[in-house]
Amino acid sequence: MRVTMILPALTEATGPLFRPVKYALFPPLGLATLAGYLRPDDEVRIWDEHVERLRVDDDRPDLVVIQPYITSARRSYELADGYRARGVHVAMGGLHVTSLPEEAAAHADTVFVGPGEDTWPVFLDEFRRGEARKRYDSTTRTLTGLPPVRRDLIQRHRYLVPNSIVVSRGCPHHCDFCYKDAFFEGGKSFYTQTVDAALAEIDRLPGRHVYFLDDHLLGNRRFAEALFAGMEGTGRVWQAAGTVDSVLAPGLLEKAVAAGLRSLFVGFETINSDNLRTQKKRQNIGRDYAAVVRRLRDQGVMVNASFVFGMDGDTPDVFDRTVEWAVQQGIETATFHIMTPYPGTGLYRRMAAADRIVHADWDLYDTRHVVYRPVGMTPRQLEDGYWRAYREFYRWGAIWRGASTKEQRRDRWRHLAYAGGWKKFEPVWDMLIRTGGVTRALPLLESALASFGGRRSITADRSAGERSAVHFGRPVVDAERPDLAGDPGDRQVGGDAGAAAQLHRAVGDPV
Repeated sequence: MRVTMILPALTEATGPLFRPVKYALFPPLGLATLAGYLRPDDEVRIWDEHVERLRVDDDRPDLVVIQPYITSARRSYELADGYRARGVHVAMGGLHVTSLPEEAAAHADTVFVGPGEDTWPVFLDEFRRGEARKRYDSTTRTLTGLPPVRRDLIQRHRYLVPNSIVVSRGCPHHCDFCYKDAFFEGGKSFYTQTVDAALAEIDRLPGRHVYFLDDHLLGNRRFAEALFAGMEGTGRVWQAAGTVDSVLAPGLLEKAVAAGLRSLFVGFETINSDNLRTQKKRQNIGRDYAAVVRRLRDQGVMVNASFVFGMDGDTPDVFDRTVEWAVQQGIETATFHIMTPYPGTGLYRRMAAADRIVHADWDLYDTRHVVYRPVGMTPRQLEDGYWRAYREFYRWGAIWRGASTKEQRRDRWRHLAYAGGWKKFEPVWDMLIRTGGVTRALPLLESALASFGGRRSITADRSAGERSAVHFGRPVVDAERPDLAGDPGDRQVGGDAGAAAQLHRAVGDPV
């Protein structure tokens, strides 16, 4: 059987503000995972439109599998329609298909609703017999017996972070703006591989660096601690995503650092506590964000902070206040988003009921555009503030101010090199990507991450952090900047084989 698997390009990856490096970070791991279920004699290839031009006109497979995200839906449907016109069976699944299966079904022969571990192998058997159904709904949730990811199908040289991995599905939390609950409806919404299977997959990865694309790697403490115990002493350096409450959990962060954690994506999301209650982000309520940053710095872990603008409690001053707080905390990199009501989420249902959603042009549901009626500011103020936050946080002056919060000279230079290298040297990244050599930068990333991990002077770092302390649940007034005192704020998506984390970090500006 001949199979073509396609990850269509996100709309923002084809626009005039396209930053190539953002879309050459992670390979299409979800598709490579599905490919693991195919037979050894099947002919299969994976095309990622973010890193290579598709040549589909003469492609005549028996089966094409397309994975749409919301802002690649239009492109996905164009590809699907073209294949179907040539008599090719088209299968579609993932976040957007699960949210709007009827819309996707108009362009596909088969759609998958929810995760595919239970339905995909059933479909393959039925397809080979000529009995494929139009729709498959996931109900059984388990990662037991998962076949190895077909990493041989991934063109490693095209990606900065080829060693991406997912060892769990979903998240234990239920944030109102997150895709996760819709995607996992009808079964468990958070489950993990066995520790032995996860460690075996890690052992198959070459080199030192690993990037966990799990929505919340620390979400199951027993699993996480066993995983970290198995990784300790292997020499790995790795990055992952976690929540503020998991960072504050006694002893857990220390075990992660001992196993090689050097950078953590943390969903702070908002500096207004009322927003947290409205969006049901209970794991952040009452948490001291400055303490989260201090704890990560004390352990030598770099922070990639996520913030969402446009919640109902936000007013036009939220952008400057958020950037100022992040800079004063010495956060190395930040990802900003305009709140986006994705179909299938609680946020979408609430806004639709209040007639606040202005259109369904999925190309613009990219967390860069306002697609609803804000409460505390105009749409123009929201979009302008979003872009201003990025400009201000990544100005050389702000990068230097953030670096200067670090006590040791090597930490200041590392901050400058990491934040500046990510945002200020796009021509270099572009050259590496165009020449197919972006992986050549991986040793630099490994070296930078490996240099983290030593414990800092806790007293000095706490002193720096407390200059702009914000304790969410009760205010901590700063004598120099009383306007920073007050209350705050996961990621806006959850998903299939880490697709949510992948989408969120690709749409924003990930580490």
